[in-house]
This record gives sequence, C-alpha cells and structure tokens, in this order.
Amino acid sequence: MKIGVLSVQGAVSEHIRHLELCGTEAVAVKDSETIKQVSGLIIPGGESTTIGKLIEIFGLADLIRKRNREGSLAVFGTCAGMILIARDITDGIQGQQRLGLMDIAVKRNAFGRQRESFETELDFETFETPLTAVFIRAPIIEATGSGVVTLAKLPEGIVAARQGNLLATSFHPELTTDLRVHRYFVQMCRV
Repeated sequence: MKIGVLSVQGAVSEHIRHLELCGTEAVAVKDSETIKQVSGLIIPGGESTTIGKLIEIFGLADLIRKRNREGSLAVFGTCAGMILIARDITDGIQGQQRLGLMDIAVKRNAFGRQRESFETELDFETFETPLTAVFIRAPIIEATGSGVVTLAKLPEGIVAARQGNLLATSFHPELTTDLRVHRYFVQMCRV
C-alpha cells in the first residue's frame, strides 16, 4: 500500500515522515499519474484558496473526486486540507474552489490570525489518552451531515471528523511526534 501527500503547498515532508514512521510507503503527489498509484491522499495545511487553484490548474481535482467517490482513494485533510474537502465553506471567498467531498460546513480561520495559534491537549475518539493538537490559523467544523462522525471537539466546535473514507482535522498532527492520527488514517486506507 502506498499513501500520497499532495505536494503543491504545505507541510509535505512532515506528513511523509509520519507515514514512513507508521511503516507505510509515502510519496509526494504532484501529478495525476501518482494519484492513480496511491490508496490514500493527505491534503496538508497551507493556504486553502491557493491549493484549490493549483489542484484545478494541475488537473488533479476531478481525479481526486472521482477516485474518492468510487471508494478507491481515502482522503485526509488537515487544516487547509479540511477546508478543501468540505462541501460548504461558510466564510469562503466568492468562487473559492474546493473538492466538496465531505458533508461538513467549515469556517476558515475560526480561531483568529496567526498570532492566535495554539497547542492544547485534545480527547480524540478511539484514543485512550489525549493527544497534543497544534492549531495554526485553524478552521472549525460548524455543521455536519448525518453520515459524519465527530472524533474531537473543543468548546468552539468540532475539530476532527470522519465520513466513510474521509478524515478531516483542524489541527496539524504532523507537527508533533504522536503518530496516532496518521496510524488511524493508514487503517482507513486498508479498508
């Protein structure tokens, strides 16, 4: 099994390192041929409008949608990646491109600007102990559809959720040494 990390912007090397530490072959994805070879795809943090434009320009968006809907590609969006896989962006810019895969509505920069970034201990469904979560200009899930399972939340709202072969986190699990979220996604790719 091979898992890809979308490599147009964001913390690509950190996600690849975590996947490799989980014992999984990981590759940087920049083209449609590489997407066809992977069982899972991580869309990292970065700037959601930029990533959205680049995946359209590079001809990746339709292939990601198609493979995910067919069930042959699990997708994990972290921070900006969560915004991209959301069906609705409540405060998006007009015409903002997104994949629209997951039945969630997200609010961008829900915790404020860069200086309001923070770390916190977070209870994550299925994990026996809390994990350290790093939030950087993070979005939040404001609403979910009936098939979405909440995995973690803060008083402000939902910060991790799953729907079938889709996983979304507001935080950056690749910026800590804890591999549990990546292991969780690797297991999703094996189903």
